[in-house]
Amino acid sequence: MNSSSVKLLDLRGQVILLVSMSVLLFSQFATAQGSWMYLKDQFTSPAYEGWWPNEDGSYKLFFGYMNTNWEQHYDVPIGPGNYFNIVEAGALDDLEINAFDFAEADQGQPSHFYPRRNPFLFTIDVPADFGTREVVWTLITRGQTIRAFGSLQSDYRINPQVISTEVGGSYGSLDDRLRTNIPPELRVEGENFRTVRVGQPLSLAVRANDPDNLPEPRNRGLPTTLDALYRPPSSVVAASVPGLRFSWIVYRGPANSANFDPIQMKTYMDTRMYSNSPWSPPWYLPAPPADNRWASEVVFDAPGEYMLRGVASDGSMFTYQNLNVTVTP
Repeated sequence: MNSSSVKLLDLRGQVILLVSMSVLLFSQFATAQGSWMYLKDQFTSPAYEGWWPNEDGSYKLFFGYMNTNWEQHYDVPIGPGNYFNIVEAGALDDLEINAFDFAEADQGQPSHFYPRRNPFLFTIDVPADFGTREVVWTLITRGQTIRAFGSLQSDYRINPQVISTEVGGSYGSLDDRLRTNIPPELRVEGENFRTVRVGQPLSLAVRANDPDNLPEPRNRGLPTTLDALYRPPSSVVAASVPGLRFSWIVYRGPANSANFDPIQMKTYMDTRMYSNSPWSPPWYLPAPPADNRWASEVVFDAPGEYMLRGVASDGSMFTYQNLNVTVTP
């Protein structure tokens, strides 16, 4: 056997070894992922995020949720499986208690649940004399009853910097200026109640801006190698790109029946590569449109009552505006 044949066999051996190692590593990765990464059929946990004082002496309580699925989203209408109560402390610690009360069940919570972490999604204001009472969100999904207990306990007091930290804002920065970060300004053009037919495009337009330009828009460098692209997150909370952005979501109603053009970026914390999410590499912050006016269309495939929510963010703070749409046959 000549030297060239030996080199060829050696090269083939290296290739086979690399392929074998890749298959082994992928198998181990898939096995590890399979123990905790679920695409569907998992429950959703409501979350109490914290509170801060309003200027008039009242208090603002923040809520969100964690859908443990990576892909499946579903609807839980306002009712016995998705409701709020305002009670004395400890009154609903027993999960066996069915406390549904139509009069106070709807406190502005979503009925459509997107995958993964959806933090600081809505707020509830309580009066200055709220005291030790609790605002309790009960959510039943996949047969599991889970409650989030909102209270004014001092440990739950937050500020804009805490919100930024919790959502990985500005790449997880602890910049003290974020303590006084001002959320974006947002205005939906036109009426807040619309009617449209199935299959008929509905034009949507908003104007949004970031009054303090904080945190400053700053795209991360695009990964140049596969290792860089698929590098696991190095922090507990996934990092988000700073800078003004806007997106529509379906807040109430079946999201799979609403088709947006252009496709809207995700507003939930999907960290998988190329998943059209600010928490996902290699997502790149687009420049705001002319006059900071975001225009789009939505077409509905099924009749019903929908609530769309416009989400403006600077990467650290969020501002929301709702748009109610009645879709007729």
